[in-house]
Amino acid sequence: MKVSTRVEYGVLALADIAIYGGAGISVTALEISGRQGISKKYLEQILPLLRQAGLIRALKGQRGGYLLARSPQQILMSDVLNALDPSVLEPMEIPGGDSPRDLRLAVVDCLWRPLNALLSDFAAGKTLASFLIECQALMPDGSDMYVI
Repeated sequence: MKVSTRVEYGVLALADIAIYGGAGISVTALEISGRQGISKKYLEQILPLLRQAGLIRALKGQRGGYLLARSPQQILMSDVLNALDPSVLEPMEIPGGDSPRDLRLAVVDCLWRPLNALLSDFAAGKTLASFLIECQALMPDGSDMYVI
């Protein structure tokens, strides 16, 4: 499966905010950029998508930055994917071919729709909290990771 850099970086940014933000301490785009190796300019295009979806909130002022808008247990990965690129979880539709023997329709019905349903169910059943716990287990220095 291949996803856009917007989706990849958006998930990284949200995970970074969840890990390093908390207790009223916000995370800046510059901090995320440095830790994750993502261009600050590109992050500034992605973070508003997460904010508009109600996943993060922006704080203004001297110690401004970003915080999660709700707890990681309340954020579904399907919400994250839909905020960053709604087409990721969209069912594949192939126009044309009304005959039940049309190969295109058969392939869509036998492969693409079931795969899309599995992906959608997986993303809807995984919270940001469970995602971060799994990431922590795979990271060599995961024991130092703090998740709110």
